[in-house]
Amino acid sequence: MIHELRLFLIALQFMTRVPVPRWVGFEPGWLNRSARHFAGVGMLVGVFGAAVLWCASRCWPMAVAVGLSMAATLWLTGAFHEDGFADTCDGLGGAVTRERALEIMKDSRIGAFGAIGIVTMLGLKAATLVTLPLATALPALVLGHTASRAAATAVMLMLPYAGDAAHAKAKPLAQQVGTGEVIGAALWVALACAGVWAVGGITVSTLGVALAGTAGASVLCVRWLRCRLGGFTGDTLGATQQITELALLLGVSAAWPAGLA
Repeated sequence: MIHELRLFLIALQFMTRVPVPRWVGFEPGWLNRSARHFAGVGMLVGVFGAAVLWCASRCWPMAVAVGLSMAATLWLTGAFHEDGFADTCDGLGGAVTRERALEIMKDSRIGAFGAIGIVTMLGLKAATLVTLPLATALPALVLGHTASRAAATAVMLMLPYAGDAAHAKAKPLAQQVGTGEVIGAALWVALACAGVWAVGGITVSTLGVALAGTAGASVLCVRWLRCRLGGFTGDTLGATQQITELALLLGVSAAWPAGLA
């Protein structure tokens, strides 16, 4: 149990600004195995965003509260996944070769495709959350952040690393994970679903629609990355997280006016 806690804290330190105790330590192999807890970190990020949304909604209209909530999660994660999504848009947005796409994604500067992509992504997530009543938006945030990070972990199982592993920013992540990491991620998603169902705001049928949307988006990401790059990179994991989070929110939004939420 102590080692699992250590792996969770390593994942927390890697994916957020939250400091961890010194006793956690670090070994390169632990980062790869901590992928089983990426979804757990996502759950904490979602809870933080939901808390900000609830507090902000006491003082401002829903649109303002959603904006503040998104800003809070961007600050907490350092826009970690959003940066990867923007880089992926730059690399794969144009008709370039695999080698050129990987080269573009290494460039820290943002291009036209990245700027357009991230503005569209953030705008769609905000617009989707605004369409929901607060009681539904809160659990949707938690579930979206959790399930989307589990999807990124699944991509690491289904695809090999596409770039130069020797020069990867996080070399331990430039390796495929085992089924244990995906099972661990799935358990976090199951815990989030149980918590969401217990709190209310999202029904079982809406959960089904939302998770189906996430799964479908994950499959499309895997096929897209296999076709264009032959595998994943750190940036494309961030892109997968963003795309699947949006897919889940769109699923909840589509189900709510249909009377499923």
